Amino acid sequence: MQHYYSRRAREYESVYDRDDPVRLKELADLEQDMRDALRGRSVLEIACGTGYWTERAARSADRITATDLTPEALEIAMTKPLPPGKVRFRQADAYEPALIPGTFDAGLANFWLSHVPKLRLPEFLQRLHDRLGSGAVVFMADNMYVDGVGGELVRRTGEQDTYKLRTLSDGTRFEVLKNYYTADELIGLFTPYASELRVQAATCFWWATYRIA
Repeated sequence: MQHYYSRRAREYESVYDRDDPVRLKELADLEQDMRDALRGRSVLEIACGTGYWTERAARSADRITATDLTPEALEIAMTKPLPPGKVRFRQADAYEPALIPGTFDAGLANFWLSHVPKLRLPEFLQRLHDRLGSGAVVFMADNMYVDGVGGELVRRTGEQDTYKLRTLSDGTRFEVLKNYYTADELIGLFTPYASELRVQAATCFWWATYRIA
């Protein structure tokens, strides 16, 4: 996964440029809900990638520690036009938030949950929640499954996880872990940890906001 995103870093944000009015409207709604959820908060961002969502979250958050494991993505993220002193970047493992310094009352993880193996979902969520603490706000977003978008979907016999075949601009092909969820599955996943849970499952994207119980 890290090798794929190292290679893809320079072209990653092209996924947000598709000229599709439905996608664009959903992205705008997602962004507004994210900014509302994070307004005035100290945010720990998991898997920030190239900083696309960091830049947008910084418009309402008080401060952000944006983390990613991929140096190539962080290099791009650090070039974003961010408010001075509001965002700091740090190389970090998404599964080890306890090692990230700082005090936070919100968590952000956009377009990461689909890359978490299903068997590791409880581990990822519990560790993130333990790091943030009870009462903190969490915002997450990711893709809904749309047939024909984002490469061929691959299922392996005996596995819970699904994969996508991705081709980079240089022709290099990767098989990338990519899981998709329905609204009911998301509600079932978050409910044991959450209060004030809101899940929006649209055509192209889903997003969820909750407080850690």
